Amino acid sequence: MHVGVDSFVAAVTDPSTERLVGPEERMAHLLEEIALADEVGLYSFGIGEHHRPEYYDSAPPVILGAAAARTSRIRLGSAVTVLSAADPVRVFQQFATLDLVSRGRVDLVVGRGSFIEAFPLFGLSLADYDELFEEKLDLLLRLRESEQVSWSGRHRPALTGQGVYPRPLQDPLPIWVGVGGTPESFVRAGLLGLPLMVAVIGGEPRQFAPLVDLYRRAGAQAGHAPERLQVGLHVFSYVAESTRAAADTIYPGWHEMFTKVSRERGFAQPTRAQFDATSGPDGAFFMGDPDTVADKLVRVSDQLGGVDRVAIQMTNPRLAHADLLRGIELLGTEVAPRVAEA
Repeated sequence: MHVGVDSFVAAVTDPSTERLVGPEERMAHLLEEIALADEVGLYSFGIGEHHRPEYYDSAPPVILGAAAARTSRIRLGSAVTVLSAADPVRVFQQFATLDLVSRGRVDLVVGRGSFIEAFPLFGLSLADYDELFEEKLDLLLRLRESEQVSWSGRHRPALTGQGVYPRPLQDPLPIWVGVGGTPESFVRAGLLGLPLMVAVIGGEPRQFAPLVDLYRRAGAQAGHAPERLQVGLHVFSYVAESTRAAADTIYPGWHEMFTKVSRERGFAQPTRAQFDATSGPDGAFFMGDPDTVADKLVRVSDQLGGVDRVAIQMTNPRLAHADLLRGIELLGTEVAPRVAEA
C-alpha cells in the first residue's frame, strides 16, 4: 500500500499569533510541503479543487506544474478534479502537459466534488448533476484512447475528428474515479475498469467493504483483470509524536472547518466528543502516533480486501506550517515504512 498526501490548500490562521497567512505565503508553504513529501519518500501528493474563499486550490494544474519543477520522484495528482464543471478537452490537455513536465508522474482523479459552488460559477444546473459527470467522463476516456475523436453529447459542442494535443508521456494517462458512498458510482468505475479513490469522510472505513466488493464484482463481470481494479482511500489524518498531541493539534482547525460546513448544510454543530469518537480505532479519522496510524491503515486495508494506496488529507485552517511539515515528515519516515513492512 502506497502512502501519500492530499491538500485542499486551506487558508490558515497561525494558531500562535492569530495572523491570517496570506495566499502568496500559503502557496510558498504548500510548495515546501510538497518538496518535503518528495524528500521523505512519500508516494504521491494530490491537490483538491474548490471554488470557496477558505481554499486556494481552484487551479490545481497550475499548482502541480510548480510542484513538478520542485520534485523528482513523487507522483502528482488531482484530489479531485471536478470534471462535471470542466471541459474534458481542457482537462486532458492540462494533465497531458503536466505529465510531460513531470516526466510521467501524474495521476488524474476525477469526480463530482463534495461542494456545489462550481456549478453556478460555470453556468451549470445541479439538475444535470449525474448526467454531466457521465457524459464528460465518457469524452475524457475517448480523448485518452485516441488523438482524433468524433463525439457528441448534450453538454458540450460535438467533436468531429479534431486532434487533441499534446499527448501524455504515460500511455495511458492514469485516470481514477473519486467516489463517496453512492453504489452506482462504485459500479460505474468497475464496469469501466478504472481505479477507484474512495473518500472516507465519516462513519467507519470498514462500512465501505460491501461497496468495494461491488466495484470489484462489477469490474470482473465486465472482463477487467483484477490488477486494473485498484482501490485507493482519501482519509483525514494527522501524525504526531503521540496520539494525544495529534488530536490536540488538529482539533481546533477541525472544529472551525466542520462548524462552517455544518451551518451551511443544517447539521448539528460538531463537538470534541464526536471528534474523539471519529478518531478512535474504528473511526474515519486516522489520528495518532506513527505506530497507531500505520496499524490502522493496515487493518483497514485488510477489512476492505486490500488497498493499493492511501492519500492522507491534513488540510486544516488552524494548523501551523511547522506542525504540518512535521506531520509529513513522520508520515514519510515512520508511517510509510511500517505500512510497507506489514
